[in-house]
Amino acid sequence: MVLQILGTGSSGNCYLFKPEIGKSLIIDCGVNFKKVKQSIDFDIGSICGVLQTHSHGDHSKFTNDFLNAGIDVYMSLENQKEIGITSNRIKIIEAKKHFKLGDYTVMPFDLKHDVKCLGFLIEHDESGKFCMITDTYYCSYTFPGLNNIIIEANYSKEIIDRKFGSDSGKEFLRNRILKSHFSLQNCKDMLSANDLSKVNNIVLIHLSDSNSDEKQFHKEVSELTGKNVTVASNGMIVLFKKTPF
Repeated sequence: MVLQILGTGSSGNCYLFKPEIGKSLIIDCGVNFKKVKQSIDFDIGSICGVLQTHSHGDHSKFTNDFLNAGIDVYMSLENQKEIGITSNRIKIIEAKKHFKLGDYTVMPFDLKHDVKCLGFLIEHDESGKFCMITDTYYCSYTFPGLNNIIIEANYSKEIIDRKFGSDSGKEFLRNRILKSHFSLQNCKDMLSANDLSKVNNIVLIHLSDSNSDEKQFHKEVSELTGKNVTVASNGMIVLFKKTPF
């Protein structure tokens, strides 16, 4: 399996999981559907479905295009209400209720954002077990037996503090960032709380353009974990297997 980063960050998020055998899975609908079609050689039937984390536009803007192409999109009821779309292709899912999506076993779980947001624990024969955590300021769960991790590292609190300082006029924006996204320290704490002995890849996603430092984030997470760490960028392809070989 490979993970193809079709989009990551505030400009649009979409993650494509392409196994060697069987159908592909997509997480989030935040990039132009033309780009998605190109990445799958225009074979719509190769997609078993889309998991949507939440309703914000950088994750949901092109939902209608996926639905109109005949692709099922799985989301929470709150998400469906917030995007205001009705379709028999929308499949409502709930946290802590696992389901099968083709060859993928999916367990949604709640995250902490300013709207209802889901993370996903996913298992597939080729990738093993992996988690997807984005757009949250806290995650209370640990996940035994992970083989791969996709996790947000949106900002550095030190950069935020330098940028905003004591400017009370920017306090609302500062607090919104702190209460809606994973900082580098949140990310490191989450990784430290989990058993990483079987982990092959840690993919850092959704870095802020102005409040992060890619080299610093890569260095600190690599030193902490001793694992293969990748900072996601648009168009990147990551080998996403159960074992390193």
